[in-house]
Amino acid sequence: MVKIPLGREVGYVDTYSPKLLFPIAREQSRNDLGVALGQLPFTGVDIWNAYELSWLNTKGKPQVACAEFRFPCESVSIVESKSFKLYLNSLNQTVFTDQQALQQQMAEDLSACVGATVEVFIRDVASGNAISQLEGICLDNLDISMTSYAPEPALLTTGEHNTGESLYSHLLRSLCPVTAQPDWASVEICYTGPQINHEGLLKYLIGYRQHQEFHEQCVERIFTDISVRCQPKQLSVKALYTRRGGMDINPFRSNKPIVPDNIRLNRQ
Repeated sequence: MVKIPLGREVGYVDTYSPKLLFPIAREQSRNDLGVALGQLPFTGVDIWNAYELSWLNTKGKPQVACAEFRFPCESVSIVESKSFKLYLNSLNQTVFTDQQALQQQMAEDLSACVGATVEVFIRDVASGNAISQLEGICLDNLDISMTSYAPEPALLTTGEHNTGESLYSHLLRSLCPVTAQPDWASVEICYTGPQINHEGLLKYLIGYRQHQEFHEQCVERIFTDISVRCQPKQLSVKALYTRRGGMDINPFRSNKPIVPDNIRLNRQ
């Protein structure tokens, strides 16, 4: 973490510079969870949305767009968020022959950074994602008391009956492991299997409030803890983090090969 751009004063470059991208290996956080890279108990993707993409056309006229980036969870690394934003800023005064050329260049650079194929989709600013809502049972109105703000897997318990349900909460907050700044998110958990105690699950999720970990790592921790403690037959966990620096991050993990939709909530 010594050389990581996050939390350090850096200069802003506005001409194309892929060397700005900074990878962070997934291995350490997965070792903490007892998950080996070649034996992942989940599939999934990290969906990043960028709302401040700009470049120059061949006549020097500025172009603006939004972009969606899909990083597979099998990648060796994640891309550090500040370095990603600096990289996107480096495109601002760079000429590209057309939108396709820019899309291809970003896909090549990001794939090289994280060690896996990254999908990139550039979209017109007028055709962005409409505001959506999570479906299922909202846990946030449960009357609970909290005494600890660290993730406690022991809070995850099940009953005797099997069920299938979608549960969600808007109360997820974690902290950046470098700057300790808060990261706010809504989280959706869909599963089939022994019914998960709702109050215990909500307490567990609120327990991330003082927990320092990157977005992707938090979602993998939630998925792993629920898998171990509750033994669901099917499980998917999706977190939709609020925007920072013109980008939002939405990790998704599942024990089934599901391609998640890229939805946008009101807070995003």
